[in-house]
This record gives sequence, C-alpha cells and structure tokens, in this order.
Amino acid sequence: MPFRSKKTLESWLDEFRTTREGGALIAVAVQDGTGGADTGLVIVPLRNDGTEIYMQPVALGDPRWSISFGPRSEESQLTPAELHGLAAELLVAASLCDFLQEKSLGHEEDPDEHDGDQEQAEAQDVPG
Repeated sequence: MPFRSKKTLESWLDEFRTTREGGALIAVAVQDGTGGADTGLVIVPLRNDGTEIYMQPVALGDPRWSISFGPRSEESQLTPAELHGLAAELLVAASLCDFLQEKSLGHEEDPDEHDGDQEQAEAQDVPG
C-alpha cells in the first residue's frame, strides 16, 4: 500500500535535491493520517508570492498527490523578474510533485512501523 511516512518523504526529498536544482527550502511536516499514522506533508515556500504550496497524498493507498496553495494575506504585485522567479519556483514544485508520484508507485510501507517515528518527530517539531 502506498503509505509515506515523514522519514520516507525526507529521504525522497534528499534524493530529489541531489538529482535536480532547487528545493533547498522545501520541508516535510508530520501530518496525522488514518488512525494517527504519520502520512507526511510536503511544504514548498514561495519566496516570490508570500505563500506556500502544500503537497500531500490524495489518499492512503493512492500514488497520486494533490497540491494546495496556502492563503495570501494580501494581493501580490510582482515585477517581471519576480514573476520569472515565481515561475521557476512553481516549476520546481511541479517537478517535485511528479517525482513524489513516481516514487509512490508500488511503494510499500507499513504505517504501524512508524508509530515510534511519529512520536519522535513530533517531539522534534515542537519549539523548545
């Protein structure tokens, strides 16, 4: 079943970074799935738009991914150079989503194996 833990997604993100340019600011956060399983949420900050893109699996067992744009606090006004920068960021995000879907095809991982990983990750995600 295509399940992706935070640990798995972080390793895929590391692989993505070594094979493609960009993605230094992309992060993976803990996201509770069915039964409290850590399903991972990929966050892509957009420097040229002041918002973030969120990527997550469509459903447990489904290799497809969905992309959501975070809210903006105000209307964006960009210069041509900033628009080119935004286009480049969106291209990296689209490439990452394609990469995650490819990695998810046929990926087998047991959500129960990562219950301890989730507790440890949550402890690390809490600001001290």
